[in-house]
Amino acid sequence: MEDLARHLDFANHHATATPSDIKKLCADVEQYGFHTAFVNPTYVALAKSILATHAKVGCVISFPLGQDATDVKMAAANKAVSDGADELDIVPNLGLYLSGDKQGFIADMAKVTESARMFGKPVVIKFILDPGYFDTLPNKKEAMQDVAMCIQQSGADFVKIGSGMGPRNPTVDDVKIVKEAVPDMKIKAAGGVDTKEKALALITAGADRIGTSHAITIINGATLQAVKGE
Repeated sequence: MEDLARHLDFANHHATATPSDIKKLCADVEQYGFHTAFVNPTYVALAKSILATHAKVGCVISFPLGQDATDVKMAAANKAVSDGADELDIVPNLGLYLSGDKQGFIADMAKVTESARMFGKPVVIKFILDPGYFDTLPNKKEAMQDVAMCIQQSGADFVKIGSGMGPRNPTVDDVKIVKEAVPDMKIKAAGGVDTKEKALALITAGADRIGTSHAITIINGATLQAVKGE
């Protein structure tokens, strides 16, 4: 049985985040036993210097649009890992997929994945599927599942559903749709998860991890709450 806290990535991606804010975030991650402290790239080294081996450090790449040039994404991923990042949440260039360039979409992700792993250290790669961008498509479910399978082909470890910056937040149905397409991949859900009930519903649907800036609020309502197998 796993503690709910171990499913939570505590994040601070605010434009106004200060070093003091990141130090507080890291202290809370260690105190509550959250899985990962997620920060913006500029604070990876600081977070790693605080948490060391006590908890994982993650950061976002090409966030939130995903339309940096591939070599810029590669350099950013490489820099984050060299600074100590254990996990990367990366926004792919969805415009490539929507334009019909599926192979270019996969290649962009695969190159970034390869660059992140250049040092040979274990690093968890997640690519973000923002579900709201699919809502207007006539083949919404099929497109979401196809993108999830493209993410799998890139060599990533997770499909992350939702950036928290897209048109809407992830739902239980979104998690089920993605899980159906890539049952062997892990799933992270993020965006608007601010209660224990929302977190547990997404986990029950198939999410392995929850990204949230409300981790303390969630855990205060569910300390030592077992979530798998219930």
